[in-house]
Amino acid sequence: MDQSVAIQETLADGDYCRQAVQGVLCEGDSRQSRLLGLVRCRPERGGQEHALFLYTHRRMAITGDDVSLDQIVPVSRDFTLEEVSPDGELYILGSDVTVQLDTAELSLLFQLPFGSHTRTFLQEVARACPGFVPAIPDPEFLWLSRYRCTELEPEPPTPQSWNSAPGTWPGRARIGGGRYRSWKARKGLEETSPQGRAPFSGAGSFGGAELGAERLGQRDEELEEAGREMSAAAGSRERDSAGLAGGGKRGWGFDHQAQALIKTFNRNIFNKSKSEISNMVRSSTITVSDKAHILSMQKFGLRDTIVKSHLIQKEEDYTYIQNFRFFVGTYNVNGQSPKECLRPWLSHDTQAPDVYCVGFQELDLSKEAFFFHDTPKEEEWFKAVSEGLHPDAKYAKVKLIRLVGIMLLLYVKQEHAAYISEVEAETVGTGIMGRMGNKGGVAIRFRFHNTSICVVNSHLAAHTEEYERRNQDYKDICSRMQFCQVDPSLPPLTISKHDVILWLGDLNYRIEDPDVEKVKKLIEEKAFQTLYAYDQLRAQVAAKAVFEGFSEGELTFQPTYKYDTGSDDWDTSEKCRAPAWCDRVLWKGKNITQLSYQSHMALKTSDHKPVSSVFDIGVRVINEELYRKTLEEIVRSLDKMENANIPSVSLSKREFCFQNVKYMHLQVESFTIRNGQVPCQFEFISKPNEESYCKQWLRASPSRGFLLPDSSVEIELELFVNKTTATKLNSGEDKIEDILVLHLDRGKDYFLSVSGNYMPSCFGSPIHTLCYMKEPILDLPLETIRELTLMRLQTEDNGSQLEKPMDIPKELWILVDYLYRNAIQQEDLFQQPGLRSEFDHIRDCLDTGTIDNLSASNHSVAEALLLFLESLPEPVICFSAYRNCLECSGNLTASKQVITTLPACHRNVFTYLMAFLQELLKNSAKNHLDDNILASIFGSLLLRNPAGHQKLEMAEKKKAQEFVHQFLTHPEPLSLLSYSA
Repeated sequence: MDQSVAIQETLADGDYCRQAVQGVLCEGDSRQSRLLGLVRCRPERGGQEHALFLYTHRRMAITGDDVSLDQIVPVSRDFTLEEVSPDGELYILGSDVTVQLDTAELSLLFQLPFGSHTRTFLQEVARACPGFVPAIPDPEFLWLSRYRCTELEPEPPTPQSWNSAPGTWPGRARIGGGRYRSWKARKGLEETSPQGRAPFSGAGSFGGAELGAERLGQRDEELEEAGREMSAAAGSRERDSAGLAGGGKRGWGFDHQAQALIKTFNRNIFNKSKSEISNMVRSSTITVSDKAHILSMQKFGLRDTIVKSHLIQKEEDYTYIQNFRFFVGTYNVNGQSPKECLRPWLSHDTQAPDVYCVGFQELDLSKEAFFFHDTPKEEEWFKAVSEGLHPDAKYAKVKLIRLVGIMLLLYVKQEHAAYISEVEAETVGTGIMGRMGNKGGVAIRFRFHNTSICVVNSHLAAHTEEYERRNQDYKDICSRMQFCQVDPSLPPLTISKHDVILWLGDLNYRIEDPDVEKVKKLIEEKAFQTLYAYDQLRAQVAAKAVFEGFSEGELTFQPTYKYDTGSDDWDTSEKCRAPAWCDRVLWKGKNITQLSYQSHMALKTSDHKPVSSVFDIGVRVINEELYRKTLEEIVRSLDKMENANIPSVSLSKREFCFQNVKYMHLQVESFTIRNGQVPCQFEFISKPNEESYCKQWLRASPSRGFLLPDSSVEIELELFVNKTTATKLNSGEDKIEDILVLHLDRGKDYFLSVSGNYMPSCFGSPIHTLCYMKEPILDLPLETIRELTLMRLQTEDNGSQLEKPMDIPKELWILVDYLYRNAIQQEDLFQQPGLRSEFDHIRDCLDTGTIDNLSASNHSVAEALLLFLESLPEPVICFSAYRNCLECSGNLTASKQVITTLPACHRNVFTYLMAFLQELLKNSAKNHLDDNILASIFGSLLLRNPAGHQKLEMAEKKKAQEFVHQFLTHPEPLSLLSYSA
């Protein structure tokens, strides 16, 4: 949870807590918990000043009452916060981050928890340091006089520092180097802490201390010599490692590096000693491998793109297949902390794996994790995994990615670290409204030697009957999971665009047989193949609904769900869930051999059992000599055809008409670009005075690319209207009309026409507009819809000639009435997503008035209600009242007064919704809802930042929730029947 909210409540007006982290203050043998907050002030004289506020606190600081100010440390010119990196200790062991805080007056040592939150905190502190620019006046910190706290006695400098160079301490890495990476180093492994210290540099140096000025100069000479020998730019390597971007030497441009590639390739990688590779694991140079980056060079221009494309086509000429052992494991831990050693799961084989892919689900089931995405369980399970890795090898952590309770860890053997590159991680939430991260997927993609690999960990929708929802979750993850490429001009990579795909997780597919005792009997008889006939995943794969092209090993182990926690006994709770193979591992790609697929009954922490699968995967490894010959042949060939002709293409279609476009319903039209005899790059470009190449509701995929002679590519034009674009289409201010410009590098432009018609919808229409629409929106003339949508919102009736409006929109009444009649006791209401096909049906019923035909699941109707509220161009609580609501949150009387100032239609909608939510809370024993959940969900929908400031700060989000919460816990005598629609 973001504990900066608690700190913010203790600060004076105008001061702001930018970031907070919970840590441990270490003084000798003493360990005391502290909450560290980076606080910013903007003095009247201009500029900004920062200080670290140290608080004693309760275990989880939620409000200002939970913390007590202990000490303030100004971030002055002599302030340093440095990471301690003890000699001989590898980062992969999973220890806490230890940092040393030094000023002229004191020295403090802290341990901070591993994780992205700590990384962000330390990066923010680094940015806050004033530096040593003479033109900038020294900070005065006069603003700190308004705070009172207990100060520690200054500590004398330790003897360790007396023999050090000025400004340096042995064994520490200052923020900005080592583990806390510069933004330029984001492609690759999570960096480990170098031995020695890399000074933080505002210029963006990469912080490795291993390569000094002498080695840098030698490298420059090599590049110059190789550049004279080769005329073509052949490849590149990201300069994430030490020295090449800083240290007083200029960094070489990518073109020069590319020219030097053939010469330096053999010298720098193939002749690397074991000691050098070992040092890479300890320093930031682990981030990039020359060998692995040969074919992932950044875009220098058309020629280099052609080189890369030819190299990919001729890959088999200079690579060979080598097998590496992969361990793939999945474990739904049911919100528990680790209580057992994980080696029975992670290290059950005698041979140490080369690569570990370890996934968790339900890491944390708390409300804090669900709504604020912060959890201490991340560090706990990371440590447990690191300690459970095979004892016969040393491993480097490549990446950790987490979405609420779904976490994925990737490790490689130390000796393979140099051959990992292009590391990217992404998340996709598929929970309610397609965003919440209680369900969804996380993925890590990387290049190992010359093979691209994508590892996906997913947690799909629960409950036996929800297999269609699981299918939809899978498709959403596949379509929405996109990874940035090394070359930013190239379109993102999807999961399917990898040589090897490993998919693990709690897929939640159940066993269809309704007779629980029959299922248990078959398990007892170990008749797993008989039971497998009833497996939902098997049926859905056979129907080609999901995982098309994937493989799964034979299930020779008993179902991994559901057990009584701490035992091997099947669920004995009131629900008595039927056993199921929820936890699975599937794969897709060539040269993959599954060696084992099993569960691990010895672990009893959760109601699931962990599953593992071990693979031998054939990875393409580059033969340096053959690679060099292939590259030289390509370069000679290009020299002959350079600038021979002007590129030209033919388009299969230039006019596109999208008929009857509906709200949140994707329509796709496609066409083919066929190239002539000259390699070319294409790109959709912006028209004059326009920021984007197309309107917001349109997207071309891919929007740019490269074509070899006589090749072609299919382009998809995707049209999707959402809350951002619907209102102007309803009002006629915008139309489904656009012109796309397709530009060829060194060639001509092609123009594509897009047209169509939009079906107006209640989604995206203002509340007051809908109150005046007594007929379904699609039964009204377009001109009437336009006039009502553009009609100005009045606070009170101004005596206009319009017919008296309804109290609330009829569409809102239909949705709430349906839920009131059918879902008042529905478990997980507003927390479990509905089906997209059912949303389309609900939208059509509302827009056409055919409410008698409304038939959908309770979860789909509930999600439609949330989407309706989200789509309102002016929220229920008007933008003009937003600040007043935040200021009076916690004061019910003042909050009620703000509601009375709203226009009548908005006031009625708010009161009506509060009455409905109060009815839900009366049935909380059945639906398991509570006031905090409802306040969290509806707070951000009813109260939204004014346009242009859509993203809520955490403090504002909490206040918005508190504002709604007080109406839920102090109900008025309201009735759902008192409003007409």
